Amino acid sequence: MQKQHLLKQLHHLGAIKYGDFTLKSGAKSSIYIDLRVLVSYPETLREISLALWEKVSALKFDHLCGVPYTALPIATCMSIDNKKPMLMRRKEAKSHGTKQLIEGHFQPQQHCLIIEDVITTAGSVMETIKDLADADLKTTAVAVIVDREQGGKQTLEQAGYQVFSLFTLSELTAWGKTA
Repeated sequence: MQKQHLLKQLHHLGAIKYGDFTLKSGAKSSIYIDLRVLVSYPETLREISLALWEKVSALKFDHLCGVPYTALPIATCMSIDNKKPMLMRRKEAKSHGTKQLIEGHFQPQQHCLIIEDVITTAGSVMETIKDLADADLKTTAVAVIVDREQGGKQTLEQAGYQVFSLFTLSELTAWGKTA
């Protein structure tokens, strides 16, 4: 029931768009998943965050890390609601201050759960994993709202990471056809 409610909300809020789109990977698609709209709907943002937490709550990890930028508010909600520390990965290092890519307090070898909005090829997640590893952090698993079913999940699993997703692209499009 909750899953159907969340699917309805995503469609209602305009997070699922139909047309002609070019994805970050360069691939063409007739569907675009724009979860950036969630920041304007705090109730739905929290519901999505809670549902994603349910998928990963049994895992052992020290920190959450949202992939910039869309996953940051989701990771923040999960962190606050569950009192789990969060780290932030910058897309680029600053040329001043600490010049770090990973912000927050952590110890070497701690485990991090990565939060992502959508995976297609998993390129952004792999960049985040690399930056965390460069900071001497280990990645435990990846939690994603939507798996576009275009190889990203398999790439991550083949690299040894667990992947947990709320929805697949097939589920989103099937719901859209029946609504």
